[in-house]
Amino acid sequence: MLILSRRLGEEIVIDGNIRIVVLETQRNRVRLGVAAPRSVRVNRLEVQMRDEAPSELLPLSPISQPVCVTS
Repeated sequence: MLILSRRLGEEIVIDGNIRIVVLETQRNRVRLGVAAPRSVRVNRLEVQMRDEAPSELLPLSPISQPVCVTS
């Protein structure tokens, strides 16, 4: 793993056509901007893991759970 330090507004370039820019820092959070060709898929790790997980392992969303209504 390559570890780089960047300041607000500074960039990292990957393979000449992917740019990552530090947009904002607050306490323990960093906002990054990613500029990449449309052919490059960019996701947060948790989104990628969710998308790759077998559907039977995913929890039901609140919308798909049964609803019991009593009057």
